[in-house]
Amino acid sequence: MRDRRFVAAHRGGPLSLEHHRLLMRWAHDCAEHVLPLLEGAGPAGRLTAALDTAGAWERGEVRAGKAREAALEAHAAARAASSPVATAVARAVGHAAATAHAADHALGAAHYALKAVKAAGRSVEAERAWQDGRLPPEVRELVLSARQDERFSRV
Repeated sequence: MRDRRFVAAHRGGPLSLEHHRLLMRWAHDCAEHVLPLLEGAGPAGRLTAALDTAGAWERGEVRAGKAREAALEAHAAARAASSPVATAVARAVGHAAATAHAADHALGAAHYALKAVKAAGRSVEAERAWQDGRLPPEVRELVLSARQDERFSRV
């Protein structure tokens, strides 16, 4: 079941458009931060395009449906990926783009970014600290409390 605190105001929930966009910015940053783990391999072009669309939604330039399509493309790239790192990076991007449609996907973007880091043999703790440092103050408490859900607490 979805966390009601992430339901957008236009859908009857408590999340303002401003906070939704801040969650998108954070999700975008988390996914973009792990793109270099692909090191020339994998679907970087498709993923960059999906992140560009997510950024366009954040700026109000495209509707959520367009970002959802970009998310589906990124998830297709994840299914076609040839390594656990590429799969996790693509999933991070897919969730970042899907944040336009459902704000709690921001948590998935951060979670899969951590999985990508772990699969690459890098420090999950350092990446989590980086993510936490990028959290906008306006949504910090929301994200940190929601992250206690068992789906996001384990990497």
